[in-house]
Amino acid sequence: MGSDLDKTAADDNVIQPFQLESSNLRGRVVRVGSVINEVLEPHGYPNPIAHLVAEAMTVTLLLSSMLKYEGIFTLQAQGDGPVSTLVADVTTGGEVRGCATFDAERLQHSREQLSALKAEESSRNHLAQYLGKGYLAFTVDQGKHTDRYQGIVELKGSSIVDCVQHYFNQSEQIGSGIKMAAGKRGELWRAGAIMLQHMPEDEKNPEAGAGNMNEDDWRRSMILLDTCTEDELLDPALHSNELLTRLFHEEGVRVFEPIAVTKGCRCNVDKVRTIVTKLPPEDIEHIAVNGKIEMHCEFCSKDFVFDLNDIRATVETKTT
Repeated sequence: MGSDLDKTAADDNVIQPFQLESSNLRGRVVRVGSVINEVLEPHGYPNPIAHLVAEAMTVTLLLSSMLKYEGIFTLQAQGDGPVSTLVADVTTGGEVRGCATFDAERLQHSREQLSALKAEESSRNHLAQYLGKGYLAFTVDQGKHTDRYQGIVELKGSSIVDCVQHYFNQSEQIGSGIKMAAGKRGELWRAGAIMLQHMPEDEKNPEAGAGNMNEDDWRRSMILLDTCTEDELLDPALHSNELLTRLFHEEGVRVFEPIAVTKGCRCNVDKVRTIVTKLPPEDIEHIAVNGKIEMHCEFCSKDFVFDLNDIRATVETKTT
């Protein structure tokens, strides 16, 4: 159900769906603050890694909110650069998490090269530098009774946004425009993004479909979207609906029920223990140190410690 713009309610860690009435475009605004800091803090990542993880989480929230699914949406980038893996996922309920795997020595060398070129580490140009060549994958997992959907695209362009737009243009053939920013305000991380897409064609009302949208409307909307600044996306005092008014007041903005975003990691003792007991016996013996097996969750940075004899007994029970 759409509604007029309310600029007074709390507006942080939310996904705000909206529609432009005049051009029949749908969109999302993502604003994330404390949740990003809750995810990043346990890791102590260097700034460029924290920046990438914040971007990945924001893009994941943005893309997942445009889909109808029940389960988990995952974004994963893998490359041959100093950052080998970048992962973020979100549940249907808005629980998001993210992490990265990187080579600290290679990262420092790349940062020195970037500094020598007097290039700024920002949402616009550090992706290619740190991830290198590889791919970006989007996965929708709705459980064992439903087929998984996965889309894969080459890491192409200078930012995560470039890769996502390349995917939509090449694979989905859906007109999409995205503006995103991540960065620190004081000592705290923030991220924000806006996405516009063609509405799916309405079979009952073809004249309202995306295929019949005036191209002038699309170009005008993209021009207006491009005027959004990084400061506006990251300003904690600027409500999303106020931002939409600034950008699209002549288009007629209608907003819908916002979606709350929270930090969420699905690891727990029982799940990790099950993973360990499913390993081949020789692998269980190999990873044990002084009679203990220690497992580390890359997402939330928690450590889980198990007694080797207890794991052996569990495995023997399962095989008899």
